[in-house]
Amino acid sequence: MEESIGFFDIIWFIFWMFLMVAWFWVVISVVSDIFRSKDMNGFAKALWVGFVIIIPWLGVLTYLLLRGDKMEARNIETMGKMEDAQRDYIRSVAQVSAADELERLATLKEKGVLTEEEFAAQKAKVLGT
Repeated sequence: MEESIGFFDIIWFIFWMFLMVAWFWVVISVVSDIFRSKDMNGFAKALWVGFVIIIPWLGVLTYLLLRGDKMEARNIETMGKMEDAQRDYIRSVAQVSAADELERLATLKEKGVLTEEEFAAQKAKVLGT
């Protein structure tokens, strides 16, 4: 006897797959945060990872309750570092000199796109004053 797969079976399967993917996402986020944490020593990190692996639900929930605020702060710090690195890389590749930028600003001022005040503000920004 063949058993047919119904619409609700497919919906139920998609629901469980979504939960499984979400669970793996949370576990990977927690474990990566444990390793990224600078305020814990190696022993504390080993205990947290062991707790998360041996008793996953309790370990993850406990970690999120006790260290969730620090986890968010580390995520923001990491994103800031990534943005700074990206900005530095773009600047190093673009290699626009201050003289080129000032020339471009002078051209915009001559064309009437920039006012004298806007030109002065942009010039100060380019020169770092």
